[in-house]
Amino acid sequence: MRNIDIKKLNEVINLSKKILRIAFILIIIIVIYVLTMLLKEWQIFLYILKIFKILLPLFFGLVIVWLLEPSVKYLVNKGVNRVLGTIFIYVLMLSFLYFGFIAFFPMFLEQTNEFIQTLPDIITAIAEWANRFLENFRHLSFLDIDLIKGDIVDYLNGLITSVTTEIPETIINFITSLISTIGIFFLGLIIGFYLLLSSEDVSKSLLTLIPKKKRTSLESLFKDINYILYSFVKGTALIGFIVFLVSSVIFSLIGVKTPLLLGLICGLTNVIPYIGPFIGGAIATIVALTQSFPLGILTMSLYTIVQTLESVVLQPLIMGRTMRLHPATVLMGLIVFGYFFGIIGMIFATPIMAILRTLFMFLENRYQFLNFLK
Repeated sequence: MRNIDIKKLNEVINLSKKILRIAFILIIIIVIYVLTMLLKEWQIFLYILKIFKILLPLFFGLVIVWLLEPSVKYLVNKGVNRVLGTIFIYVLMLSFLYFGFIAFFPMFLEQTNEFIQTLPDIITAIAEWANRFLENFRHLSFLDIDLIKGDIVDYLNGLITSVTTEIPETIINFITSLISTIGIFFLGLIIGFYLLLSSEDVSKSLLTLIPKKKRTSLESLFKDINYILYSFVKGTALIGFIVFLVSSVIFSLIGVKTPLLLGLICGLTNVIPYIGPFIGGAIATIVALTQSFPLGILTMSLYTIVQTLESVVLQPLIMGRTMRLHPATVLMGLIVFGYFFGIIGMIFATPIMAILRTLFMFLENRYQFLNFLK
């Protein structure tokens, strides 16, 4: 015992613990990856998607109940009858949607049409900029600049041709999808209205399905998940709307074409953490550059200021620490969900990662399966 070096022994133990932690995390990542690949290979996602499409009106109605229940509950707590409170909230929501549709949809269609007409000019401007950029590398002997420029021109010309020839088909598909979506929307509104009238009874009925011994802990877990989701949807929608409004006003004031459409793109892409703002800003800057170089620089500068204020002021003020996720975790979620599910996966990556974190912490607090790492 006297010959044992306690200090070195502790160092070995601490190093072993760190290796175990890393190995445990890697095992979890590998298991998730393997399960995801198996689900993709077995086409489970396709079956889930088919079921989701069939149940879409019901799902939409449940989302409406979930979003409007806090407002109805607030009125009920103030002494308003639940039926009257539900009708009032529904009328308020439908009025907001109606006036928003009347105010913005015609302008949106007009600017979308204008944007489609200017797409060939935008693509041509991109080709000219790429050619000027490649000329700076003309002195490099190992690069065949003319070949690269030819490939770029061929690709962009093909893109222009596909855009111009596919516009009628795209418009027809859009109108068909819009009519189908409107039908699902109104059916979901009806389902949501009746569910909202008795949502308290529905919640109580669902709780009775859980065993009494686990009801309290699971109810607490569901509340945490509900808080995360509701805060994310509310905060993201509010921030996206503010970015849309401010960007549209700025683009309109400085004279960028289709300011409403570009502002909408900026607001929608802002939903994607870290990457989204660059996508929206790049599209707006490219459109402005086709008008003039100074306008493009001004657009990029002003949009950078908007995004800086959004990150420094709006995100902490509205979202706070709701997600409680490390940036590396968010980026990993964006990569994984973006790879498997595209842009939709990137939009839902952050709340899903937050829910998984909540579930993990709940299981850890309950079963203490990480004690061996401490």
